[in-house]
Amino acid sequence: MTAKSVTQHDVWAAKQRISPILSKSPLIYSDKLSEYVGAPIHLKLENLNVSNSFKIRGAANKILSLSPEEQEHGVTTFSTGNYGMSVAYIAKQLGMKAIICISSRVPKAKVDALKSSGAQIEIHGESQDEAEQRSYQLEKEHGLTVVHPFDDPHIIAGQGTIGLELLEDLPDIDTVVAGLSGGGLHSGLGVALKSADPAIQVLGVSTDRGPAMYESIQQGKPVAVEEQDTLADSLLGGIGLNNRYTFEMVQQYVDDIQLLDDDQIAQGMAFMLDKHRMIVEGAAASGIGAILNNRIKPGFRTVVVISGCSVDTETMLDVMERYSDAIPK
Repeated sequence: MTAKSVTQHDVWAAKQRISPILSKSPLIYSDKLSEYVGAPIHLKLENLNVSNSFKIRGAANKILSLSPEEQEHGVTTFSTGNYGMSVAYIAKQLGMKAIICISSRVPKAKVDALKSSGAQIEIHGESQDEAEQRSYQLEKEHGLTVVHPFDDPHIIAGQGTIGLELLEDLPDIDTVVAGLSGGGLHSGLGVALKSADPAIQVLGVSTDRGPAMYESIQQGKPVAVEEQDTLADSLLGGIGLNNRYTFEMVQQYVDDIQLLDDDQIAQGMAFMLDKHRMIVEGAAASGIGAILNNRIKPGFRTVVVISGCSVDTETMLDVMERYSDAIPK
């Protein structure tokens, strides 16, 4: 399979499939960020989706595409938190069984949310790769269908519906920035946006504490990296040594990838709370952090995808105490 296996037609089909159950997310103008960089910056608020992250789109498109028999048997997945909550939500709406496999690195706030989601939770290993192994074991043992969190055409197409909404709301968009992990989001954005205009810049921001996609791109093949604790826990996780779609698609569509440390990510989180009164997680704030630290150059019409808001109160209070002075006035 090649990157061309996912097309703009697939993204439009995903939009039609998921629109009856998912609402369009807001796009707002950030006056403070625009003033800081001297160019218009908009924020795509995926944190306001029903599962509090963009991953509900791919999860909905994938699960709704399953056969009645597959839906009857149920699904399993592996996740750093947000995708698991999205799968759990869709499965509950359809009355399906769902088992979510997570590693011991998933923060308490996300674990608590998963436990209250109605899905069965299994904590296995210290990395997403180990949680993935458990998910495929459950598939063999119980006949569940593994719904991969990113390396799947239906997931990619579902995430690409964000790009279609951006073109509807901001037709002259020239740059989109988002946290980059497994690549499902950027692959979908690339298909949707660059099919309309190849000149649109698609930029990725990753944590420097285990950036699997970044390291894979640098080495020209999927590689495994050691995960470390980070504020941007949603950006952790391997891309799979047998990656079929997103590695090639990120190579094709993503124009640049920048790595941020936790201090820079925390500045983005603090900015969003102080200026927009929104609590967002580290991965969601990574694009803001990159702009504040001049790691990326915004275009004339830039959108930052605010991908999710799963962060515990204690962490957010600590961020504000330590980084409020670093917020542009």
